Formats: sequence, C-alpha cells, structure tokens
Amino acid sequence: MLDSLWTPTTVGDISLPHRLVMAPMTRDRATPEGVPTELNAEYYAQRASHALIITEGTQPSADGQGYLLTPGIRDDEQIAGWRKVIDAVHAAGGRIVIQLMHVGRISHPDNTPHGRRPVAPSAIRPEGVMFTASGPQEMPEPRALSTQEVAATVDDFRRAAAAAVAAGADGVEIHAANGYLVHQFLSDNTNQRTDRYGGSIDNRIRFAVDVAAAVADEIGAERTGLRISPGNPYNDIAESDTAELYPALLDALRPLGLAYLHVMHAGEDTLLETLRAQWPATLILNRGGTDLPTRAKDIDNGTADLVSVGALALANPDLVERLRAGAELNAPDPATYYGGGAAGYTDYPTHTA
Repeated sequence: MLDSLWTPTTVGDISLPHRLVMAPMTRDRATPEGVPTELNAEYYAQRASHALIITEGTQPSADGQGYLLTPGIRDDEQIAGWRKVIDAVHAAGGRIVIQLMHVGRISHPDNTPHGRRPVAPSAIRPEGVMFTASGPQEMPEPRALSTQEVAATVDDFRRAAAAAVAAGADGVEIHAANGYLVHQFLSDNTNQRTDRYGGSIDNRIRFAVDVAAAVADEIGAERTGLRISPGNPYNDIAESDTAELYPALLDALRPLGLAYLHVMHAGEDTLLETLRAQWPATLILNRGGTDLPTRAKDIDNGTADLVSVGALALANPDLVERLRAGAELNAPDPATYYGGGAAGYTDYPTHTA
C-alpha cells in the first residue's frame, strides 16, 4: 500500500533513497540568541532516515524573528550551531535543507534582538497575539518596508542562503507560506502597496520571485526550494485571487529551474491540479491531516513526487523504519510541541527500544 514511498528519486542535485520528507516544524528550542544547540543536533540526527529533512523556520535577519527561541542563520555563532546540526545529520546518513523564514508582521518587539517594530509589505496589523517572555501580547501595527528596504530584504535572504551552505546544508527552502513575509507580499489583504511590489498580481508576486532568483543565483537553483500554501488563512491571511495568483507565480518561477516546489495543501483540489500541471520539476506535497495511504496515492497518480509529514516525524524519529516494519506509531504530545527540553523532543522511543 505504501510501496510508492520507497522508490529512490533525485531533488535538484540531492539523491534521495525514498520519498518521505520531514516537514518544517517550529519547536522553539534554540538559545535566546538564536543558536542551534547539541539538543537540536540530536533531534534532527534521530530523524536522518527521512528522505530529506526540512528544518524549522530560520530567520535570515534580525527583523525576520517573530517567535522566542527560534534559530537564525545570520551570524558566525548561529552558523557554527547549524554546522553541528548538519554534521550530525550527515553522519547519520541524512540530507537536510534549512528553511529560511522571515515572519514579517507576525512578531512583537519583545521577541527580536533589536526591539524594533515588525516590518511588512503594508502597515496593517494582524489579528491575534504573540507569546513573549512576559506572556501573550497583542501584535503591533507593523512598519511598511520602503522600496529600498524590500531590495535589502532580498539581499538578507541571499546572505542567509550562502550562510546555510557554508554551514554544510544541502540547500535551502524559502518559506512563502503560512502568512509570513513572502506570503504577506502575495496576499491582497496584507499587501496594499502602490509601488512595483503591490497592486497587480504581477507586482505582488515580484518579491517572492526576486527572493527565489537571488537565492538561486547565490547557491544554485539545484539547491533551492520554495514552499507555498494557497488559500491558507493562517496568520490572518485572506487571499481573494488564489486561482489567478498562484499560476502566475509558478509561471514566473519556472524559468529559474528551482529544485522543488513544496505545497501545503489547504483543500483547493482544482488549484492543486493546475499547479501540478504547471510545475515540471519536483513537487513535494504536504496534505496535513490525511493518512499515509492517501499520501502515497498522490505519488502513484502523479500529484506529487514526494510527500512531507510533520507530527508523524515529530513523534516517530524512526518513522521510516516503523512503516517498513509495520510497527505501531507513537502519538505526538501537543503539550511539548513548543519550547522546553528533551521531553517531547528527543525522548520519543524507537520501535526497537
């Protein structure tokens, strides 16, 4: 039933032994300075048998941080921390890419190293609160980036990609989903700019394309992936034109020759079929909330080339081995998803323990 998951494939210039990918998951266990630790290295190395590990969102700049205890990839200490993680994964036989995530307006000054207001395409405050060291606080109205600052933010992604490769990563994934900065530029409810980055669909996709082009130019398209989540309302996103916007985005991205597109499926099956038809390269599909046989069918019928899983990988460091052996799976503990130590992070048992 799951046989299609176990066939080898290639993503960009990365050879993969099978098609089950570990999805990016924020776990809030870096140091307050955004440095990955030995505990992070243990966590990722435990899961090295996944075809590919996509790390938790990693901020490319100080402005890119939104949550407490999330890692960065912008200074020497953070790069050294990631090198420990990546070396541990490679030593265990795995492959790993770092997800570059700029949160944009989903932040609070108390959670950033400089204490400044969040930045965004437009000065539109998101609904909701942000957890800070002093408790939940309402997220403030962000400051709109100037046109020059948008270009500087593109360069932040370029530098972060170079730093990721310097740390030994097999590539990077650009986070253009889930209501963070790149998604904020795409969505018409968060982007009300009047310059070349706002208004028309061609203008609203420009930032995503500029970032992808800069990263691909820096580290090679064969090491560059991008994640989208069409129709996902997370983080106060309300997209009114997904059927037109995402095909236009893929048309603009396709000439870059990126290694993969990672789609977080929000239920728009017709749009998913359109995007699959438009994207000739590797497509990784995250169909959250569905069982593995359903996900395997996506490979069988050509909807996806690989599938990514989140909570299953979180709770089962040896997920691949369990599935192949037909062993029972651990249930994830939501109480330990975010923050803390080893509990609910590196202490999930293997099926042979």
